[in-house]
Amino acid sequence: MTSTGVPLGLSWLPSVVGNWVPGAQPLQPYQTFNFAVEIEGLLVGGFTEVSGLESQVEVEEYREGGVNGFVHKLPSRTSHSNLVLSHGLTSMSTLWNWYHDTTQGSIQRKNGTIMLLDPRQVPVMWWNFRNALPVRWSGPTFNASSDAVGVESLELAHQGLTKPLLGQAGAQATGIAGMTGR
Repeated sequence: MTSTGVPLGLSWLPSVVGNWVPGAQPLQPYQTFNFAVEIEGLLVGGFTEVSGLESQVEVEEYREGGVNGFVHKLPSRTSHSNLVLSHGLTSMSTLWNWYHDTTQGSIQRKNGTIMLLDPRQVPVMWWNFRNALPVRWSGPTFNASSDAVGVESLELAHQGLTKPLLGQAGAQATGIAGMTGR
């Protein structure tokens, strides 16, 4: 058997054999400016930014005697970054009140959803977070020489993210419809 010089796992076969179908449009990535956040079933405002949507599996290394070519990496626990919700300051104090109540010992953990919307404002993908607790609030920066909008941010510690199967199926159906031009 002769080597083709192609790295392991790559194929130079025609695209029709791979995951692309001739005549189909490629999937367009979703734009991240179109999103909504709901907490406990309520849309809590028009957020300008959501960050911290990430999760990581920690690994423990195990060195097996006599095996010098690699180190086993075994999955340990999963950690989630805090979510940071930012929006223009308005007269609604829902987020501040939740944070302030927490500082006063009245702790209410809440569930919520971050939804990615398509151009028609229809959710195409979403992530649920559970048992969120406000751990930091940041208010606006005041500057007399600027006409910038005041922004408040609320940081939430939570007990995990899920991406429901219904949301994944909806995103796939939207993607397939987009590929076929429907």
